[in-house]
Amino acid sequence: MSSKDTTSQSDISKMTAHGADGSFKRAASSFRNTIEKGGKFDVEKDRYHLYVSYACPWATRALIVRKLKGLDEIIPVTVVSPRMGSNGWPFASVDKFPAADADPLYNSEHVRDLYLKADPDYSGRFTVPVLWDKKNHTIVNNESSEIIRIFNTAFNDVIPADKAAVDLYPQAHRAEIDEVNEWVYDTVNNGVYKSGFATTQEAYEKAVVQVFKSLDRLEGLLQGKDYLVGDTLTEADVRLWVTTVR
Repeated sequence: MSSKDTTSQSDISKMTAHGADGSFKRAASSFRNTIEKGGKFDVEKDRYHLYVSYACPWATRALIVRKLKGLDEIIPVTVVSPRMGSNGWPFASVDKFPAADADPLYNSEHVRDLYLKADPDYSGRFTVPVLWDKKNHTIVNNESSEIIRIFNTAFNDVIPADKAAVDLYPQAHRAEIDEVNEWVYDTVNNGVYKSGFATTQEAYEKAVVQVFKSLDRLEGLLQGKDYLVGDTLTEADVRLWVTTVR
C-alpha cells in the first residue's frame, strides 16, 4: 500500500472541480489505450483483468458487455467493496463487504494502489472500471465507453462464433448511436451526477430539469420499439440502462 496522501483523489464528492455557478464538472479518464492484434496490448487470453464495483454504473457497462460477448473465461473480474472511504474503493482485504473480492494479483488494499503501481506519479481520479494488463503490470484503459468497444470487437477471433457475431456498435448505425450516446451521456448518465453534486440550487435545478426532459424524450423515442437504435440491442441501450435501473 502506498503512503502517498491521495485523499483528494479518492473522495467521490471531489471527483472534479465545480464551475463558478456550482455546476459539476467531470474529469476525463486518464488511461486511454486499446487492445489490438500486433499492438502494445495484443489480443491474448487471460492477459487482462477487469476491476469493477457493482455500485458503479460506469463499471456495470463493462460487466454487461463482457457477459454479452462471452469473455468470462478470457477476462477475469474482481469486484471491490461499494463502501468508498477516504482511500477510495477498497478490496475485501480491508472491507469484507458481501460479494467483494480480495485483489488476486497484488493483494492491493484499494483501487488506488493499482493506479500508483501503473504510474507512481499519477494525480488523477481512482475510478472503476479498470482494465488491467497482467503482462506489463499496468492499466490499459479506465474509460468505460472505450472498454466496452474494446470488448465488442478486440477478442472476436478467440471467442465462439455466436459471441463474435454479437455487435453492439454496428457500422450501419454508428452515427445514430453516437448521436444518442452524446445527449444521453450529458443529460442522463452524467446528468444525475450534475444534479447530485451541484453546490448551488441554481445548478441543481438546471441539471435536474435536463434529466427529466431527457427521460421524457427517451420515452417518446422508445414508443412502440424495444431498442434506442435499430431493431437490436446496441451499446446505446447498455449505456442508458445502467443509469435508469438505478
